[in-house]
Amino acid sequence: MITVVGIGADGWDGLAPASRRAVEAADVLMGAPRQLDLVPPSPAAERVVWPSPLLPALPDLLRRHAGREICVLASGDPMFCGIGSTLVRLLGSSEVRVLPHVSSLSLACARLGWPVEQVDVVSLVGRPAATLNAAVLPGRRLVVLGSGVDSPSLVAGLVSGLGYGPSPMTVLCDLGAACESVTAATAGAWTGPARSALNVIAVECVPGPEAEPLARVPGLPDAAYEHDGQLTKREVRAVSLSRLAPLPGELLWDVGAGAGSIAVEWLRSHPSCAAVAIESHADRAAAIARNADRLGVPGLRVVEGRAPAALAGLPAPDAVFVGGGATVPGLLETCWDALRPGGRLVVNAVTLESEAVVAGWYARLGGDLVRLAVQRASPVGSFTGWRAAMPVTVWSVTRKDSP
Repeated sequence: MITVVGIGADGWDGLAPASRRAVEAADVLMGAPRQLDLVPPSPAAERVVWPSPLLPALPDLLRRHAGREICVLASGDPMFCGIGSTLVRLLGSSEVRVLPHVSSLSLACARLGWPVEQVDVVSLVGRPAATLNAAVLPGRRLVVLGSGVDSPSLVAGLVSGLGYGPSPMTVLCDLGAACESVTAATAGAWTGPARSALNVIAVECVPGPEAEPLARVPGLPDAAYEHDGQLTKREVRAVSLSRLAPLPGELLWDVGAGAGSIAVEWLRSHPSCAAVAIESHADRAAAIARNADRLGVPGLRVVEGRAPAALAGLPAPDAVFVGGGATVPGLLETCWDALRPGGRLVVNAVTLESEAVVAGWYARLGGDLVRLAVQRASPVGSFTGWRAAMPVTVWSVTRKDSP
């Protein structure tokens, strides 16, 4: 059993009696130098500073101290973006006892008078800053966990770059310590580093006149994407994603991803979703990565290669979207065989040849087959008329059996 003790910036004085007893009983104390310095010296305990990088070294480190009373020190609540979650995932909940302290989120909301359940949390600790882009929406309150003294400037630049320069921004440093500090400005007016590397950035999102809010529901404007024409258009994209039916924690394969719009909007549906975009053209693959960053889902994995060969070795998907290439030999077979039970396959077809392939699969497996015809108003001389886009056939089917 490993005990994980959350400790605040107020150190030993702020620990509950049970947490103090766990630290005093330890044969081994593990943690970052800052956390180890917050507890009194113990002649009986060996102090182990986390190696860097931590995650690859953690299993071997724990094995070396097996059979000893291990106490791990963590900042605040160890189960809130902390080492507690990592240890539970590695060892199982029955092998880890967690004694939490007050989290930085709770302390920040207490200082600001914000209800905790009404804020969105974004961590920049070990994560791309572009993750913040999806969270900046009118009227939302954000609590951003900083990763160094430059984090407030980074946040201010991102928020201002999205057209939210008027947003009030409060930087809270060393929460709970005697040296706690609070600095406030708008995102557009923010200058300079934070007073401490231990900072939390609170943002009240106020759009300026140039802001273009993007909803979280499927069907973003086509102009939101960098593309060369290989883009699942807005209306078809919304229908296709409704058939893919993203659920929290699920994985999507976006095969022949083009601009990556299906994968991007799958990821925007919930922060726990995952996606792999498979694209054979290098310039398009690079554009997919830029689209993912700009739209706040930098975790999108991009695989450059031609399917079905490029699908080998990928984790089994919960849903697969094929936006092009249905006629490639073996592609649909590979996608169907890879799907988990309950997984969804959605194929879009625009040519007679791809429609024929889809019709054959529909005859074998059933599912849902629809044809979409979209017309857009456009000038006809001095008048306005309708211009039809190419019709798209959308086939969707759910896998009921085991692969």
